[in-house]
Amino acid sequence: MAKITKTKKTTKIIEPATIAEAKELEEKPYWQTTEDEVLLRSPEMEDEFKTSDSWRVFRILGEFVGGFDSLGTVTRGVSVFGSARTKEDDPNYIAARETGKLLAEAGFEVITGGGPGIMEAANRGAFDAKKTSIGCNIELPFEQIPNPYQTKSLTFKYFFVRKTMFIKYSNAYIIFPGGFGTMDEMFEALTLIQTRKIRNFPVVLFNSQYWRGLLQWITSTMLNEKMINSVDLGLMHLTDSPRDAVDFIIKTSAVELNGK
Repeated sequence: MAKITKTKKTTKIIEPATIAEAKELEEKPYWQTTEDEVLLRSPEMEDEFKTSDSWRVFRILGEFVGGFDSLGTVTRGVSVFGSARTKEDDPNYIAARETGKLLAEAGFEVITGGGPGIMEAANRGAFDAKKTSIGCNIELPFEQIPNPYQTKSLTFKYFFVRKTMFIKYSNAYIIFPGGFGTMDEMFEALTLIQTRKIRNFPVVLFNSQYWRGLLQWITSTMLNEKMINSVDLGLMHLTDSPRDAVDFIIKTSAVELNGK
């Protein structure tokens, strides 16, 4: 059974370990229904017209407008993705913090999902450099506390609005080890580049040991069965060095830095 740890200020929820636990938690008062869940569920006969999807469009529109207004001056953004579960003493956290600092010092604006783990580390690095550190937080069924290293913090109800902000205001992605959410952001960017829905910008995969198995499968299976072509493999840059990651983005992105 999932545990709840209560403090004076907040309630920390440990995520369910199994699907059965998740279903049981849905009945509990602290397992909050999100706007995404409401939007994506199938309509029910008793739904009132004013709570229908057509009315919900206005809330979605407002969230897009708010995001565009808040991020409209961001022209040199680089988004950093990775696991929210990464601890402060983890080598990936340390590397992400250094990467955020190097990006900021080079003139980039660091963008993350605003949460803990790798997101916190990258924001923290930019914050250390006293530069722009942006967090695009998301409403979740369980509470996500925004990390304290953000100079600009936004919170979105809808994942697809938030994902639009990442794509629109980024000139490159750096992908640290992570789970399903991290994979989602990576493959969405690769798909949009491959289909030329967006311009080709750098996608850096950090930690070669972590990504090696996936890249081997992409090469041996997807490429071998002609689901992709060899050019698609060139969309990704693999590295173990924060400096190399930043230098690669400086060299390959279309951003002008420091008047250059």
